[in-house]
Amino acid sequence: MKMIYLLRHGETDIQEKKKYFIGQTDLPLSIEGIRQAYCRQKELADVVFDRIYCSDLRRAYETAQILAENRQTLIHTNPGLREICLGEWEGLSMSQVRASFPHEWQERGENMAEYRPSGGESFADLYERVIPIFEDIVHESGENCLIVAHAGVNRMILCRILEMPIANLFRLVQDYLGMNIIDCKDRIPKLISMNIRIPEQ
Repeated sequence: MKMIYLLRHGETDIQEKKKYFIGQTDLPLSIEGIRQAYCRQKELADVVFDRIYCSDLRRAYETAQILAENRQTLIHTNPGLREICLGEWEGLSMSQVRASFPHEWQERGENMAEYRPSGGESFADLYERVIPIFEDIVHESGENCLIVAHAGVNRMILCRILEMPIANLFRLVQDYLGMNIIDCKDRIPKLISMNIRIPEQ
């Protein structure tokens, strides 16, 4: 059976829950993020992965490194799996963006899929970047495969599988180390599980 295990990276010190746009800002895992990754590693210890892929941003790569410990499987990094680029909004809080870019903030709210911050990407751009990579990974993988990416990236893949409008992406929850399992043995991938959370410690 050919399964894709699609995971989000672990927590960073500047978290999305603190209302910052971090996008492609290259942050390492926090101590909590490292703990989360080891919890998931323990849970997946008996799963054999043919290949491991990840974004080349530190938070994703460090997560993949922990998950790959005690395995012979190489990690394949791909910059195409990076989180959405937010251009001038990178590193700013939501309140700063609302204050500094009020018209742009309103435009984004009215057109979540197509709005593109100056110097950045829209979610439609992200979709066009990520989906061909995902399809290549599905084609290349023999058996079980692990992908460690980002909330935005994972939501694009899930939107594709569910044939869901990308404007509705925020209806799909993706927690830190949340795990999605996709059955790819047939021509049409099927979502088996979404956002499986780390067991409480």
